[in-house]
Amino acid sequence: MKKKYRILKIVLISIGVVLVGVLGIFFAYVSNYSHAQEQAIDVMSNSSVTVSTFEGGIAFGNPDAATGFIFYPGGKVEDTAYAPLIEEIAEGDIFCVIAEMPYQLAVFRNNAAADIMERYPEVEAWYIGGHSLGGAMAAYYAGKYPDQFEGLILLAAYSTANLSESNLKALLMHGSEDQVLNMENYQKYEGNLPSGYVEITIEGGNHAGFGDYGLQKGDGEAVISETEQWKIASEAIIEFIYPKE
Repeated sequence: MKKKYRILKIVLISIGVVLVGVLGIFFAYVSNYSHAQEQAIDVMSNSSVTVSTFEGGIAFGNPDAATGFIFYPGGKVEDTAYAPLIEEIAEGDIFCVIAEMPYQLAVFRNNAAADIMERYPEVEAWYIGGHSLGGAMAAYYAGKYPDQFEGLILLAAYSTANLSESNLKALLMHGSEDQVLNMENYQKYEGNLPSGYVEITIEGGNHAGFGDYGLQKGDGEAVISETEQWKIASEAIIEFIYPKE
């Protein structure tokens, strides 16, 4: 009997050691993420639109606007790094919310849009989207609840969720110098998109250029500035949401 207890004790201790090790690896992984840089930090304190933070996100613009855009940040990127891009979109009379993600990973809160829409019931029409992993998770959520949104906006991302039968509008954008986006998968999953989707390649842009968080490992070198990439992207998004007559 004592031998059995001794074996059980050894097994439990071994499991505990393994769990501690796994948790240590996980927290070491998620603690190493890309932080917002100077321009993004400046926007957060000196924005041209109203900026407010709440538990679960950052809001830009007028919450009484008719149209809203929920944005999921890229994986392991600080949410505020996207402030310059989102500010420019909000200037187009679009209420924008950057969803806050646990550990900077949208896989842990792909349903963030539900909380945001509940918080701002005055918004009549919602769009959802995101950058890279955030875009993929936004597409996943839109695939579950397509009737809740007018459209999907994917920046350097693709949809593994099948949206081909939905009534969603869809806009895809990526930089010509992007070396992070898996183009094989990007092309593979094009059939999941709603018919009539719009695709834009930003000449000279790269993967990290949608935010202000510095260089990204494995990315191509941008030929245009981040500022120019934000301008091109924001104008395209505003035009997508509010098409000119």
